[in-house]
Amino acid sequence: MTSVVGCSLGENSSKKADASEDKTIVVGASSTPHAEILDAIKPLVEEKGYKLDVKIFDDYVLPNTALSEGALDANYFQHIPYLEETVSQKGYDLTYSVKVHLEPMGVYSNKLKSLGELKDNSKIAIPNDPTNGSRAIQLLADNGLIKVDNKELLTVKDISENNKNIEFIEVEAAQLPSVLQDVDAAVINTNYALSANLNPTEDAIAIESSDSPYSNVLACREDNKESEKIKVLSDALTSDKAKNFIEEKYEGSIIPSF
Repeated sequence: MTSVVGCSLGENSSKKADASEDKTIVVGASSTPHAEILDAIKPLVEEKGYKLDVKIFDDYVLPNTALSEGALDANYFQHIPYLEETVSQKGYDLTYSVKVHLEPMGVYSNKLKSLGELKDNSKIAIPNDPTNGSRAIQLLADNGLIKVDNKELLTVKDISENNKNIEFIEVEAAQLPSVLQDVDAAVINTNYALSANLNPTEDAIAIESSDSPYSNVLACREDNKESEKIKVLSDALTSDKAKNFIEEKYEGSIIPSF
């Protein structure tokens, strides 16, 4: 039975959820798509003799707190950079076992069929916020359009080579689809692409690869990463059943990272 968790961690927050005799795997997750994916692979977990208890969280802070304190065996709601930032800020002894899915950022164009068709002095719109802007610049660098400095958080100032003299137009992420007609290409987040009827796997002329650091992961504690519970859940989340569910349910808006 899936339960909802708000501001309280519940009575079991002080108890380690991964006791050796316990056959229940307690996982914190966002409702969409994470809990949906977990529900889809429950039969695989049950085949291994475990019960999967999915607790839905409505924020991005409590799932890592609950995991660190032992109220959860694992959580599934975040990408790697967010997990690493939380560990750095909070000092939690957390890690991850597997990458599960990616909500890919893509390059879209009404004028081009590939990035190779870009002419000198073309205009590309990118998100104006630091995280997504950096992600967009890295995507263009990964596709050979530009070269960038070796930095974790990139800005246009960190572009070291721009042979085509591309002009980068920084726009609020939500507005990128609406400016697509005014530029040669735009780098757009999946949620905003979908709202404009753009499908990442069908319409993007370049897209983040499945090994992107922004893949959503199954997070766990360092002290239970090698446990049977985490192994069973990791195997189920990277199974053919999980892959088929993600591909069929989300039709390219979310892609497997395995």
